Amino acid sequence: MAPDALTITVDGVTVRVPPGTTVAAALLHLGRTRFHDSPGGEGRGPVCGMGTCFECVVTVDGQFPVRSCLVRCRDGMEVVTRAAFS
Repeated sequence: MAPDALTITVDGVTVRVPPGTTVAAALLHLGRTRFHDSPGGEGRGPVCGMGTCFECVVTVDGQFPVRSCLVRCRDGMEVVTRAAFS
């Protein structure tokens, strides 16, 4: 039987999300719209939702860049947005 929620950590905060949720959807649900910064310092977030634009990249379990719209949340996953460093 599948769990009714998974626990992930986003910028040091533990949150619960439904199974099957993409990282991008989880971040947007949390009100996070700034996933990383452009070279010019502008905040960036999801645009295409299908992995072609790379605007939704974040760090997942120490790996960067990860296109958050293509990755489903896993129990215990650690997500860090560049906004955490702003």
